[in-house]
Amino acid sequence: MRSRLSSQLLPLLVCLATPVSVRADAPAASEKTSKTPTSPPAAAPSPAPPSGDLRDPRETRLADLRQLTFGIENAEAYWSSSGKELIFQSTRPPYACDQIFRLTVDAPRPEPRLVSTGKGRTTCAYFLPGDQRVLYSSSHLGSPACPTPPDHSHGYVWPLLASFDIFTARPDGTDLRPLTSSPGYDAEATVCPRDGSIIFTSTRDGDIDLYRMDADGKNVRRLTKTPGYDGGAFFSPDCQKIVWRASRPKAGPEMEDYQRLLQQGLVRPSKLELYVANADGTDARQITYLDAASFAPSFFPSGDRIIFSSNYGDPKGREFDLWAIDVQGTRLERVTYTAGFDGFPMFSPDGKRLVFASNRHQGHPGETDIYVARWVDGPVQAAAPASSATPMSPTAAAERILADVRWLADDAREGRGVGTQGLDQAAAWLEARFREIGLAPAGDRGGYRQSFMVPVSVRSLPETRLVIDGRPVIDTDFRPAGFSRSAEAAGTVVVAGYGITAPELKVDDYAGLDARGKVVVVRRFTPEGGAFADEKAQRQYGDLHYKAWNARQHGARAVLIVDVPEVAAGKEAPPEAPLPSLVISGTGAVGDVGIPVAVVRRAASQALVTGRHEVALHVALAVEKKPAFNIVGRIPAENGTGSRPEGAVVIGAHYDHLGFGGPGSLSPESHDPHVGADDNASGTATLLEVARALMDRARHAALGRDVYVVAFSGEEVGVLGSTAFVRQAPAGAAAAAVPKGVWAMLNMDMVGRLRENHLAVLGTESAAEWPELVKPACERARLECAMSGDGYGPSDHSPFYAAGVPVLHFFTGAHDDYHKPSDRAERINAAGTAEIATLVEDLANQVAARPMKLTYRAVPAPPPRGDLRSYGASLGTIPDYAGTPDQKPGVLLAGVRPGGPADTAGLRRGDLLQRIGKYEIRTIEDFEFALRNSHPGEQATVTVEREGKPLSVQVIFGQRRY
Repeated sequence: MRSRLSSQLLPLLVCLATPVSVRADAPAASEKTSKTPTSPPAAAPSPAPPSGDLRDPRETRLADLRQLTFGIENAEAYWSSSGKELIFQSTRPPYACDQIFRLTVDAPRPEPRLVSTGKGRTTCAYFLPGDQRVLYSSSHLGSPACPTPPDHSHGYVWPLLASFDIFTARPDGTDLRPLTSSPGYDAEATVCPRDGSIIFTSTRDGDIDLYRMDADGKNVRRLTKTPGYDGGAFFSPDCQKIVWRASRPKAGPEMEDYQRLLQQGLVRPSKLELYVANADGTDARQITYLDAASFAPSFFPSGDRIIFSSNYGDPKGREFDLWAIDVQGTRLERVTYTAGFDGFPMFSPDGKRLVFASNRHQGHPGETDIYVARWVDGPVQAAAPASSATPMSPTAAAERILADVRWLADDAREGRGVGTQGLDQAAAWLEARFREIGLAPAGDRGGYRQSFMVPVSVRSLPETRLVIDGRPVIDTDFRPAGFSRSAEAAGTVVVAGYGITAPELKVDDYAGLDARGKVVVVRRFTPEGGAFADEKAQRQYGDLHYKAWNARQHGARAVLIVDVPEVAAGKEAPPEAPLPSLVISGTGAVGDVGIPVAVVRRAASQALVTGRHEVALHVALAVEKKPAFNIVGRIPAENGTGSRPEGAVVIGAHYDHLGFGGPGSLSPESHDPHVGADDNASGTATLLEVARALMDRARHAALGRDVYVVAFSGEEVGVLGSTAFVRQAPAGAAAAAVPKGVWAMLNMDMVGRLRENHLAVLGTESAAEWPELVKPACERARLECAMSGDGYGPSDHSPFYAAGVPVLHFFTGAHDDYHKPSDRAERINAAGTAEIATLVEDLANQVAARPMKLTYRAVPAPPPRGDLRSYGASLGTIPDYAGTPDQKPGVLLAGVRPGGPADTAGLRRGDLLQRIGKYEIRTIEDFEFALRNSHPGEQATVTVEREGKPLSVQVIFGQRRY
């Protein structure tokens, strides 16, 4: 245990079930067992209150500071619901170790009153709502004696007493009832002020984790699962969030030591960081990266800021002060400055006062007392650096990132959709930021902009018409393809099956058919089974663009595509698929295939596949295009000769989003600005921070080669900006001509929702050297990186990889706000995003410094999305594309849609989907294939892995939206 709460305090504090302090002159527990009383002793008289100001002059947040206890050891004081009393733990004669006391705050001379039994050791007391009961943890059922100190032959370790359980009692200590009885350590309990539910720490499942239970001890559920210590948790005032302190041992010797000690009921004090999560444990995110012992966190009354204790900034680790930080990891502020220990801060229920424990005004060394002060609101004062060697506040990068995200994701930016004024404003703003950072212009004509044209809409004009055998087809029964040529064509119909020519599959629907000058009718999708059992073949040969292209190659004058499948005798035809959308989608494809093309509904086209028909098709499409702009800057490198070294590194992120919604929105009924804080204001803000760091590095030591910083536009309509850059780098970026001149491309898309420090680094298979570079860089940035994937994917790295450039894509995972108006700045984990910026800057510098290029690894391009038949089945799930940290086969669920089939069946975030009916699910492609081959209203058994165990539920599929 710790022998002095002041100078010898070590990290694991706050409601860890250990004594507040053991004085050097106190007899051993074994000597005092027989003297432990069973009833409260007469209270010793309190010393006179001190005179003079108890504050350091810099402690401007504290006013009317008052000392409530005098001498011995007192700590962990927590308010009653009324704000009139405090309950706390104290080691004071005649007790040999901590017991629970309470006192009246505003009494002229507060006198502690015993609450606990006086037996064993107690800790972590709290009032339940209404103040009719209290709770605390105690070891007295294991033994009435104080527990024996741990064996320090292991080094400095603390015990996790299996005899600790959580009890509730009346405030006077009577009517004592146990709330926990499971084997193992149960302690560190605090209470939700709304419903009385309790959050606590336990070893019941083999690790040191957080749990939540109802006020009566029932309905226990585990909240944390990452190996390491989790404890000292508190609820936010509205009980929607929790904050706690945690240690995360690194894999290898550190983790082995942690697990070995845990088996013996011990834990070694280590550095602690603060985490915030939803009250059910989801969306856990680290908010401090102070590399210090930070503990005792609790919320400000507003719920958007945390007050805590830390030894941050003290090289010896002995000076603990109160600090404050926003829940997004920004605006770190020092609150206390008095030498020694200040800890266990907590606001009163009305938010006007702060209670804490402190060594100030000690009567004797090692004494700790409880103080209360009036809290003084005011502007946040940024914390000073930890040392003179630190160039800036530890949260400065996070604050800059969050400020940039807020500007980009403001409603005034109109969702940064292509063609909106908001996107134009963002381009101008980025130019100013590039100039402010010091990036050299590398766009067209000596500026930062690279211009390219972007299609913003495609519409069918009134002239569009289809006539079959002299009878006009109503416009709702057909639709021109977005890639159709605007032209007229007429002729006799010939039917070319599914329109497939695939020698490798021994399929040729044009064999013996003369299609020259004809209107070719082809069936939609592909035949079932046989050569097309493989989904890759279905995608490749079911693609509408392919069918039109193949018809043109065979001399067709026009193409009609019909959903009239070949059906075996006695079988029913599958339901008809909807007509493909004409609006611009994620492909951005509005090109001209060279002939008129239309897709016709089944009712109007059934007769076309039999007999002889005459058709006239007139397609008139209007494609509106507007200029868009990549913003391109350069950080130059010199090799000492005045010339520029060969090659360059490109770092990119896209700054466009969905505007006011449209086909890409997952809230199709909403026309509010889809502000895209995570997608991809977070990547753009991180890009700026990486540029700042690289510019700072370049000022001190020249980079190995040029680094180009590119904010891409047009990503949401088909990676158009990055494609334009790859096809023709702007004049100012001639050294970055792709592929020869680019050694690597690092892409940041959706990096604002880091949870549990788990980051997906995709594309690590695109170069042989990536694993050996990425893994140590992730460790330096304190990130748990899941490395996987080739260089393809729906973001701006993909065109670079296709052109022969090794790539990395950084991604913090899917979430319920993806492509919705709710993807807003207040949900960004700014502290975690700043760590990602550190990682990307590190990797960019390493690649730039390499004497040799990375070894590019080529893999075949994925098949086209195709036009696969789908029965429209939906589970109502949101996959986490980053997968599990160990990349276990299956589809990890990032969430489920409320009221959807998965939600109704009891599936939830964190489940690993492994089977849907007869289909084994190993990848996201397996998942999509299974849904496409399932029917709305159909019932299937879905198997998931939950907390390491299989779970099967019955699901009734819903209807997928198109």
